[in-house]
Amino acid sequence: MSLPTSVGLVGAEPERDVLLAAHRHDGDLCASLPQDDSGARGAAYAKAYAAATLAGELAELVYTLRTRAGLTQTQLARRMGPTQSSVARIEGGGSLPTVDLLARLSRATGAELRIIAPGIADVALDRVA
Repeated sequence: MSLPTSVGLVGAEPERDVLLAAHRHDGDLCASLPQDDSGARGAAYAKAYAAATLAGELAELVYTLRTRAGLTQTQLARRMGPTQSSVARIEGGGSLPTVDLLARLSRATGAELRIIAPGIADVALDRVA
């Protein structure tokens, strides 16, 4: 079976259309955005990449704290308030947790979480909300 060299994702707004380069790597089908760091596409790609990276890092944090506390997703959800499917979505990187949810995670798992930003004193999340 021949593999297309590119696949266009076309929407209602042509300026937001994306061209994906498809290729095989070690037998797996891979897709990547072109390496265009200029203009609106480059900015949109950078923003989407940053959001996906953050979602992945927070997913790993939630999973790690939950498993270290010896909790199932259902048990964590009961302690925090959201549903088990919400916890699963966050752990899968499909949803970003809010600061309030991270504070509830801190209390539910007994872990100390802090937000640290350059030029700003760190904020202990167990004292939020």
